[in-house]
Amino acid sequence: MPITYPETRTQSLVEEIHGHRIPDPYRWMEDLESDEIQAWIEAQNRLTNGFLETSPLRKKIQARMLELWDYEKYSPPIKRGGRYFFTYNTGLLNQDILYWIENLKDEPKVLLDPNTLSEDGTIALSGAAISRDGRLLAYGLSDAGSDWQTWYVRRVDDGQDLSDKIEWVKFSGASWDKNNTGFFYSRYDAPEGDALKTANYYQKLYYHRLGTPQSADRLIYERPDHKKWGFYGQVTEDGRYLIIYASQGTAEENGVFYLDLEDPQAEVMDLLTDFDAAYALVWNDDRRFFFKTDLDAPLNRVIAVDIDNPAAVNWETIIPANEDKLEDVDFVGGRFVCTYLHHAAHQARFFTPDGSPDGELSLPDIGTVMGFSGHSDDPETFYKFTGFTTPGTVYRLDVQTRTVTVFRAPDLAFNPEDYLTKQVFYTSKDGTQVPLFITHRADLQVNGEIPTYLYGYGGFNISVPVSFSVPNLVWMEMGGIYAQAHLRGGGEYGREWHEGGMKANKQNVFDDFIAAAEYLIHEGYTATPKLVIGGRSNGGLLVGTCLTQRPDLFGVCLPNVGVLDMLRFHKFTIGWAWTSDYGSPDDPDEFATLLAYSPYHNIKTGAAYPPTMVLTGDHDDRVFPGHSFKFTAALQKAQAGEAPMLIRIETRAGHGVGKPTAKLIEEFTDMWTFARMHMQGH
Repeated sequence: MPITYPETRTQSLVEEIHGHRIPDPYRWMEDLESDEIQAWIEAQNRLTNGFLETSPLRKKIQARMLELWDYEKYSPPIKRGGRYFFTYNTGLLNQDILYWIENLKDEPKVLLDPNTLSEDGTIALSGAAISRDGRLLAYGLSDAGSDWQTWYVRRVDDGQDLSDKIEWVKFSGASWDKNNTGFFYSRYDAPEGDALKTANYYQKLYYHRLGTPQSADRLIYERPDHKKWGFYGQVTEDGRYLIIYASQGTAEENGVFYLDLEDPQAEVMDLLTDFDAAYALVWNDDRRFFFKTDLDAPLNRVIAVDIDNPAAVNWETIIPANEDKLEDVDFVGGRFVCTYLHHAAHQARFFTPDGSPDGELSLPDIGTVMGFSGHSDDPETFYKFTGFTTPGTVYRLDVQTRTVTVFRAPDLAFNPEDYLTKQVFYTSKDGTQVPLFITHRADLQVNGEIPTYLYGYGGFNISVPVSFSVPNLVWMEMGGIYAQAHLRGGGEYGREWHEGGMKANKQNVFDDFIAAAEYLIHEGYTATPKLVIGGRSNGGLLVGTCLTQRPDLFGVCLPNVGVLDMLRFHKFTIGWAWTSDYGSPDDPDEFATLLAYSPYHNIKTGAAYPPTMVLTGDHDDRVFPGHSFKFTAALQKAQAGEAPMLIRIETRAGHGVGKPTAKLIEEFTDMWTFARMHMQGH
């Protein structure tokens, strides 16, 4: 049936930017406080909900989603002061609960249950740091999906909060001092204007002493000469040094400074300040610091830096780069535990302190491994393994004997043996080979007409994990294929892979994704009417761009919390930080690149676009929801075909972190319902 969209006002606004006249008829939609935009949100949600309610599949999908989602979920334990701390969810709780135990066989005790903090589950635990003696918890809470955090301190033994309260924290954790008397954290000044919209600059690093007001916190480091620098403080395992990371936006390159905490008169010292590579401290042996870096090693290596002789000529390579990307390094139990990406899937290998190879950890399948936290003298560590059809199982590893035992394993109502995963490599437009995982039921007869969900990201040096997903399992149970492309711009193959999809090379990312879609069609998996594409955040940009560049190729498009106005993304909250990956609209050359693919600016009036449902949250202060509002309004006005152009706006929800389970289930239910409604014979 024809759809009547809510009336959306346009304005005659045209800007001249670098010689280009740029119309922006929906600029007014950036004012989230206006009554007009609130009425528009309500009207659009009524339209979308009414549309989805017409499908009998909606309730069936939601029922199966609820059934499968109801399984136990654990995080790998972290050990502090002889105590173990981990999160646990019985299945359908909106938020995971933080537990602690003295011994591995003890009955877990609740330390913090975020589900008791709000009726709708929208207050989330967004950060946690256990003191070195295991007796205090510093924790951050976020409300309605916002990146803003408020931090508190709780005693572990009796679960009581202290008087401490830290506000206006964003993009920061907490790192305790050696004596458990306080911690280091980063914050911004209280914003002037709308806290969910105002740009964030001038982050500062502070020390908070327990029992004192935030106003008394000691400023450790700031750089008024670099308003875009952000800081992260990390106290070394021996408690002597504070390592200060300085970064600008999302750029890989960072600087490293340090402060000798044993000298009350010490000042912050420069260590690695050329901002020529990425540096991450792994461990220190007194004044010998071990860093993971990609300097002269696009796939990363481990180096040792003597802080008394820090010049690069004195550095020692401990673990050299090899053919796989070194993604994470931990030093626990006297061994380096190195997590590598081998064609987008994880491997874990051990090295002695001098860098000699010392074996490999056997993993159950193709997948992702995370954890391995601990101290240099800990005899044990924990890790979690997950794959496309393997729910997260947590293991305990004896570092010396390499004995592996199951700590916690979920019991889920499906048989992993009923599914298969294979990896293929397809050729992108310029000849680059790109990895693609394809997962489906083992008994599926591939006939060129299979509903297929193609997912991608392709940005910010982020590797898309091979991980278990209940929504993807539901999709495959319904006879669908899940395909995950590992595009340039991501981190799967190190710095060169990332740089191959950023700034002037960003079109490569879209070409890679389009080539994945063409591969799936050419190889007989699916056809355009049955091909669904999806992605979140930078992946939402991916979907929005591919939608505007190749509307003929896709059956359904689901851009989620996407960056869709590439000429104004840098004006909201932390958007300016993304110029390291996208380029800046203020630069004439980079502006031209951005304009060429910006989804909002490349919608063509009179084009026939495939069925599209845009998704966002009204409290998203990472990717400002105005992106999605303007993009949807423009699509609705331009659409010449019969396919619907809808938007689903989650209320009291942000970019996705900490989103309650109930809202996640509803969101994926609506995504799959919308997709299947547009496939003949669904």
